[in-house]
Amino acid sequence: MRAVILDLKGLETIDLSPIEKRVSELVCYEFTRPDQVFERVRGADILITNKTAITADVMDAAEQLKYICVLATGTNVVDKVAAAERDIPVSNCVAYGVGSVVQHVWSMILALHTNLVSYANDVQKGQWQRSDQFCFLDYPIVELEGKTLGIIGYGNLGQGVASLASAFGMKVLVAQSLSSNGQNPDRVSLDELIETSDVISLHCPLTDDTENLFDRCTFKQMKNTAFLVNSARGGIVNEKDLADALKSAEIAGAATDVLTVEPPKDGNPLLDPSIPNLLVTPHIAWGALEARTRIIQQTADNIQAFLRGEHANPV
Repeated sequence: MRAVILDLKGLETIDLSPIEKRVSELVCYEFTRPDQVFERVRGADILITNKTAITADVMDAAEQLKYICVLATGTNVVDKVAAAERDIPVSNCVAYGVGSVVQHVWSMILALHTNLVSYANDVQKGQWQRSDQFCFLDYPIVELEGKTLGIIGYGNLGQGVASLASAFGMKVLVAQSLSSNGQNPDRVSLDELIETSDVISLHCPLTDDTENLFDRCTFKQMKNTAFLVNSARGGIVNEKDLADALKSAEIAGAATDVLTVEPPKDGNPLLDPSIPNLLVTPHIAWGALEARTRIIQQTADNIQAFLRGEHANPV
């Protein structure tokens, strides 16, 4: 079996031997531009991708293609209908980065509530040295104890974030699933969660139902003391509306690890340095060394299962 990894960047420092042991040849590319895809997939039995699109035309160009692996949980880069029509199984990686993402989400929540970045930056600028007392309290600090954390999307990541809330003395609300008509008695309506939560953390996929879920109207529903944290997908939040809501103090603050276009080479409303109380990180919540190592091992396990005639982590 000849396997081709189309975009290894971000995982290039991780030991690939678990995959190498399961294939006869492993060809790796750090990046693959759209004009390079068709040449690089030829002769591949297994295609391994992260963000490089695998369309029907790409599958046809890889004439001996038998299997597709995604080095992530999200699989929107693969035309799954075309794969099914060609009897090409697709597998992804699941729950590999729960610890890493949960840790990052809480680092953003804590940084927002303590104004950590603002204080650290001011110390570097000499503000503490110029203080006339032992400290300076130029930015508000908010305790989490007694506050309400709202979770939208209650899979492994949402549950992981919720599990730590009790350590801070927080109450947890979970929104009813947007993809189901059922009513879980342990959950609340989306409107109730938005209107009553002090912190809202997003962990839902980007779908037709969740695109622009948080827009101008949603921000008006939120408490003006509330914070929004997005480690899911950029398109769930209307970025211009969020920028406006922060500038007008409609909500207290926000943090996001994701944008609609990544990298944001053509600009983005949330990159305006004048926006107050906003933290933007470059899609790194998944990036702990341990999590990235699990991606490679899980992909190797998926391939091993495929070679046994099984379909692990089917999409």
